[in-house]
Amino acid sequence: MDRARELGDFLKSRRAALDPGELGLRTYGTRRRVSGLRREELAMLAGVSVTHYTRLEQGRAAGASDSVLDALARALRLTEDETAHLKHLARPSAAARPAPARPEHASRSARRLLEAMTEVPALVLDRRNDILAWNRLGHALLAGHLGAAAPDDPAARPNLTRLLFLDEHFRELYPDWPEEATLAVASLRLTAGRHPDDRRLAELVGRLAIQSEEFATRWARHPVRTCTSGVKRFHHPVVGPMELYFENLLIPGGSGQRIIAYSAEPGSPSEAALRLLSLSAPGADRPGAAGEASWHDRAGVAYPAGIRDT
Repeated sequence: MDRARELGDFLKSRRAALDPGELGLRTYGTRRRVSGLRREELAMLAGVSVTHYTRLEQGRAAGASDSVLDALARALRLTEDETAHLKHLARPSAAARPAPARPEHASRSARRLLEAMTEVPALVLDRRNDILAWNRLGHALLAGHLGAAAPDDPAARPNLTRLLFLDEHFRELYPDWPEEATLAVASLRLTAGRHPDDRRLAELVGRLAIQSEEFATRWARHPVRTCTSGVKRFHHPVVGPMELYFENLLIPGGSGQRIIAYSAEPGSPSEAALRLLSLSAPGADRPGAAGEASWHDRAGVAYPAGIRDT
C-alpha cells in the first residue's frame, strides 16, 4: 500500500468532513470551492504552518513530531483510533517488518483451547480476518453452509470480511448488515495502516474493492475504528434471532492472531437458541445428531416455542 497517498487521502477526508460554521469560522457568505475546511483554516486551528501541513497532506511526513500530529488530531476532531491511525501513517514504526509469505496456521494449543470451549462459539483469526480454525459451535454459528474443514486449506480458507461482502448466506446472518460492513472496513483500515507492507492484506483489499462496490464505497471514506468487544445481533437460519456478546482475545506474540468468542446472557432466549444450535450442529453427541448436514439440510429441526422467528 502507498503510505504517502494513504496519509494524504486520510487527512483530506477528515478535513472535508468538518463544518467551518461549527468551528466558529466565518464564511462571509461566499461560496466555498471545497467541502469542509481549507488547508489554511485547518493549519490555523492546529497552530502549524500551512507549508508544513501541506507537506503532510502530500505524504511528506518525515520529521513530523507527536506534538504536531496531536495538534492536527485535535483540530480534525479525530477519535483515539483515528489519531493512532494518523500516527501509524505519518511515522511508521522502525520495528515493522513485512509479513511472511508462507500461510499462517493456528497453533496446536490454540486449537485445543477451541475444542475445550464446547458451549461457546469460537474462532482463531489472523490479522487479515482469515479463519485459521473454529470449533464445532463457531462453525455452526457463522458458516454452517461451508465445510467444517475449510479453514485447514490455506488456498481456500474463509475470510470474515470477504464473507461479509461476497457471501449471500453469511450476509443474511446480520440484520444490521450496513453497520457490520462499515465496522469491518474501519477495522481493516486500521490494520492496513499498521501493516502497510503486508502484501496479502493489500491483495485482499484490492480484490474486495473490485468485487464489491459496497466495500469500495466504504473504503474510500477512510473509516477507522477498532472493536474488541460488544454485542452482535444475528438471525440464524437454523435457530433464528440471537444477541451474543463477543470478545477478541489477542494471542501473545507478533503474529497478530486472535481468538474471537461469543456468549449469550444467562437465561435469555439467545442462550436457549445457542444451546439448540449446539444440539443440532454437526458432531453433536446425541441420538439423531445432524452429522455433516448444512444449514439448509437442518431446516426441518423442531424448535421450542419462541426460539425461531418464523
